[in-house]
Amino acid sequence: QVQLVESGGGSVQSGGSLRLSCAASRFYAKYSMGWFRQAPGKEREGVAAINNDGSTAYADSMKGRFTISQDNAKNTLYLQMNSLNPDDTAMYYCAAHSVSWSGHYLLDRRYYSAWGQGTQVTVSS
Repeated sequence: QVQLVESGGGSVQSGGSLRLSCAASRFYAKYSMGWFRQAPGKEREGVAAINNDGSTAYADSMKGRFTISQDNAKNTLYLQMNSLNPDDTAMYYCAAHSVSWSGHYLLDRRYYSAWGQGTQVTVSS
């Protein structure tokens, strides 16, 4: 089972930016990796995801503001978050699975088997 460790969270003001990182113990030959978030009292939701073919998926509210990327040489997944607003406040989790999902499966938390511990993002107005 791959181990995932997130970092880069913090507190920013509305309109600010953060870059989250997820260090993986390894990348699978075929994989899906994604970022999910969970705010207090809400379900965990998909934010952005990518598979080994480079196909990406974004939740509608993140399109144009968030960018997912990966560095295979470093086994690291990133999430660049711009134009942050208080609604983005949540615990952000990195997830991985050894199947190259596509389409809506990429953002469905039920299709991921490995999870990190999360990193907190707090956006103040």
